[in-house]
Amino acid sequence: MKLDLLTLKLFVRILEEGTISQAAEREHIAAAAVSRRIADLEQSLNTTLLLRTNKGVSPTAAGLELLYRSRALLNSAQEIETRLQAFSQGLQGLVHILANTSAISQFLAEPLGEFGRQHPAIALQLEEQTSLDIIRALSEGKADLGVFTRLPYAADIQAYPFRSDKLVVLAPIHHPLARHEKVRFEQTLEHEQITLLSGTQLHYQITKTAMEANRSVRIRTEVSGYDAMCLLINAGMGIGILPRKSASIYQIPNTRMIELDETWSQREILIGVRRRDDLQPSAETLLSFLLDSST
Repeated sequence: MKLDLLTLKLFVRILEEGTISQAAEREHIAAAAVSRRIADLEQSLNTTLLLRTNKGVSPTAAGLELLYRSRALLNSAQEIETRLQAFSQGLQGLVHILANTSAISQFLAEPLGEFGRQHPAIALQLEEQTSLDIIRALSEGKADLGVFTRLPYAADIQAYPFRSDKLVVLAPIHHPLARHEKVRFEQTLEHEQITLLSGTQLHYQITKTAMEANRSVRIRTEVSGYDAMCLLINAGMGIGILPRKSASIYQIPNTRMIELDETWSQREILIGVRRRDDLQPSAETLLSFLLDSST
């Protein structure tokens, strides 16, 4: 028996549901037929994939390996189907873009809008991720383009300068730091802060810098985006470190922007791809357009 997508889908569904009967019900296939497919699969691979008990099934070591690889293969098959459906709808391609919060809120709206007007036959799928997750996804071939903040280590992808941003401290207007024109990072550590979620590049940067000074960040609240950060700062819950343009976009009235006097406050935004030579034509068209727009 050769591997086929339906059998792999059933195998994944069995482990998700916990029993063959529940998987069969979800997929509208007779349980006996599902059981037969898995038995044939185990026989063809000459290995046991599932441990069967009265309570259900669990994967063997080989089954766990097949589970991970099957999910990746099924995702790839779905991606192929999605892209080809775009052609059936009269489009010339679909470009999957991953971008971090800074890139989306500050830099991508206008060029993507203009690209859409110039290339209406190319569909864009934009997804927000952290910089670290974007780099991982690109290296694994799970996206066409990524827009992210440069991280302090080399990544196995091709990256191109796109934009830069400057970090500032945003404080409530009556906060003790609000009277300063500029502050050092260590001054912010005396006060409670609103930060982005753990795992974002900015959260990593401020916690790492604090640790290097043998200090810690007094985190009051973690939020998923700059809009929530600005609103909480405006409500007086603490201060926050964020890009100047993001702070300006939301026009929060009862706050003041203060220059962050640190060399690392200037950040570079990059566009990355796994391998440019392997890009589909629509993705190459978008990459060239974005790079031209940055000059």
